[in-house]
Amino acid sequence: MKVNFSYQGLSNLNTAGRYVGSEKGLHLLVKQNGKKNWIMRYTYGAKRHDLAFGAFPEISIAEAKKKAQEARHKLNQGINPIEERRQRKQALIKKTSKSITFKEFALSYVERRQHEWTNTKHKEQWIYTLKNFAFPVIGEMSLDEIDTDQVRKILEPIWVIKTETASRLRSRIELILSAATTLKLRSGQNPAIWRGHLDTLLSPPNKLKNVEHHKALPYKALTSFIAQLREMDNVGALALEFLILNASRTGEVIGGLRTEVEDDLWIIPAKRMKAKKEHRVPLCPRSLEILSIAKAMDEDSIYLFSRNGKKLSNMAMPMMLRRLKIGVTVHGFRSTFRDWVSEETDHSPEAAEKALAHTIGSKVEAAYRRGDLFERRRKLLLDWEAFCSGDLNSNVIALKAA
Repeated sequence: MKVNFSYQGLSNLNTAGRYVGSEKGLHLLVKQNGKKNWIMRYTYGAKRHDLAFGAFPEISIAEAKKKAQEARHKLNQGINPIEERRQRKQALIKKTSKSITFKEFALSYVERRQHEWTNTKHKEQWIYTLKNFAFPVIGEMSLDEIDTDQVRKILEPIWVIKTETASRLRSRIELILSAATTLKLRSGQNPAIWRGHLDTLLSPPNKLKNVEHHKALPYKALTSFIAQLREMDNVGALALEFLILNASRTGEVIGGLRTEVEDDLWIIPAKRMKAKKEHRVPLCPRSLEILSIAKAMDEDSIYLFSRNGKKLSNMAMPMMLRRLKIGVTVHGFRSTFRDWVSEETDHSPEAAEKALAHTIGSKVEAAYRRGDLFERRRKLLLDWEAFCSGDLNSNVIALKAA
C-alpha cells in the first residue's frame, strides 16, 4: 500500500502490512504486534531480497531514505548489499575471535558447564589436564588459529604413557572447540575430532593399554580395616565407613543432608546421582548409629557429615586412606562390595547392581526391572554390614568353586 512517508502519518499506522512511499524500493513493514521496520526490497541475480535497515522511529525517514540510496548505489556497482553486510559481519567475528585466546575461552567453558557435574572433582580434572598439557601449547593462541598440528603436539607426548588422560583431554579440547564453532568464534573442521581424523594419526586407546581401574581392598581384609576406622574416632572415618556400608560414591555421601534421611530410609536426590535418578538406600543399624554419632559431633549442621557446619571436602576420605598406607581408593570399596556379593553370597547380581545405583544395561532389560528391589537390597546390605563388622550370619552362603 502506498502512503505518504511523514512522521505523523507513519506513527499512526497500526494495520499490519507493507507500505511504500516515493523512495524506490523502500518499504515500511508493520507487523501484527505493531512493530514497524524499514525494508529495502530489491532484485539481485534474478532473486528478490529484503534488506533490513532497522525499526521506525529509531531509524528516521531521512536515515532510511539515505540507506536505501546507498544500497541502490552498491547495486549499480554490481554489489549485493546483503552479501556485503554478511562479509563485514564475518570479518568482525574473525577479528573478535583473534582477541579471544583458547585459555580464556576454555576456562569460561568449564565455568558454564560445571553445574552439570555431580562431582566437583570433574572441574578440577578438566582444569588440571588443560593447564598442564593444552595451555602450554595453545593457551595463548586465538581460537581460529588452532589446527591439527597443535592438537597432535599436545597429545602425542602423552598418548602412550598417559593414555586415559590423553584420551579425556582430546575429548575436552574437541568439546571446547565445538562450542567456539557454534558461537562462530572459529570455522572449519574441529582438529580434535577423533573419528575420521585423529584416528588416522594416533593408535586407538583400547589397543595401547587397559583402562586402569580403581584400586580396591580385597574383601577378606575388610573386617580388620573397618576395625581400624572405628579406632580413629573422627568424622572422616565415620563418613568412610558409612560409604562402605552403603556401597555409595563420595559425592553422594559428602553432599548428603540430614533432611534426606527419614527413619531408616535415605533418599538421595537425582541431581547428586551419577545416573541422574533418585536413589533410595535402606539404612541398616550401624549406618544409623554412625549418623547419630556424626550428628552429635556437629549438632547444628545440615549435612550428614561435617566439621563446624561445613561438609567434608572431596579429599577428606582419600587423605585418611593415604595415612593408613593401604594403597586403595575410596571408589574401590564399591568393587570390594561387588566382589564379595559375587564370590561369597547367593544374593542376585541385579540386587547388587541396584545397590551400586548402576544403570541397567539395555532399554529392554530395564523395562522388565522397573522396581528398585528395595527389600532385596535391604537384606543384602544387612548381610554386608554383618560381614564388615566381622559377624557373618547364616544367611550368607559361600559359593563352591566350579
